[in-house]
Amino acid sequence: MAKPALPLAERRRIEAIFARLAEVMPEPKTELDYKSPYTLVVAVALSAQATDVSVNKATDKLFKVADTPAKMLALGEEGLIPFIQSIGLYRTKARNVMAAARKIIEEHGGEVPLNREALQALPGVGRKTASVVLNELGVEAAIAVDTHVFRVAHRLKLSDGKTPDQVEADLMGVVPEAYRPKAHHWLILHGRYTCVARRPKCEVCPISDLCPSRELFIGA
Repeated sequence: MAKPALPLAERRRIEAIFARLAEVMPEPKTELDYKSPYTLVVAVALSAQATDVSVNKATDKLFKVADTPAKMLALGEEGLIPFIQSIGLYRTKARNVMAAARKIIEEHGGEVPLNREALQALPGVGRKTASVVLNELGVEAAIAVDTHVFRVAHRLKLSDGKTPDQVEADLMGVVPEAYRPKAHHWLILHGRYTCVARRPKCEVCPISDLCPSRELFIGA
């Protein structure tokens, strides 16, 4: 059943939240380093349960050697592991990266398919990874929900969803259409640097007066 329409005051609050985030972060981008759709897919897949900093450190060397599916297959799984063994779950990720490279070559002529169904069919690429890729490349105004987005969405009362998919659906329903293309980046960066998990920086937050959770943390 569809959720009831938001009251006017709530719509205005949400509009103000994203208008302010747009002011402080007019051109937000992923903090993962990439130079092509393929290297973006690999970087995002490697970033699961790992920091962007650790992934960038690994891919800085990796992409100089293997920045296409063909080069990745030539490198091989055992050749890939030394580049990414500092990243969590590196053995599983190495297998997935190789399997994805093979699938891209065999089924997509060596080019990353830029549609959700085909992307999510690649080994190691789930809904969140596909959303990040499609949003970053301007293909789809997707909102990928990671731990930062999940936390910020709840603190701002934009969602009460219990799962990332539920939060994503809520956000797609309440974020004004004009702000959707950049909403993912605004929320993740806001959560990463301001609305942090343990001690959110409410005193310097540009939207603290619009946040229903502010009183929980001020003076904590």
